[in-house]
Amino acid sequence: MTEHDDDMTAFDVRRQRRVKIIAWVVIGALILTGGGATVLTLLFG
Repeated sequence: MTEHDDDMTAFDVRRQRRVKIIAWVVIGALILTGGGATVLTLLFG
């Protein structure tokens, strides 16, 4: 049972890292393509 839990923990860590990278790439792309005002308003507004 603990082996399965360890495997799921490793998978969750990798998934979280991938989600963070994708989120930052999307934010960067929106800023570069002119959607930056909307993103900054949502983040800081």
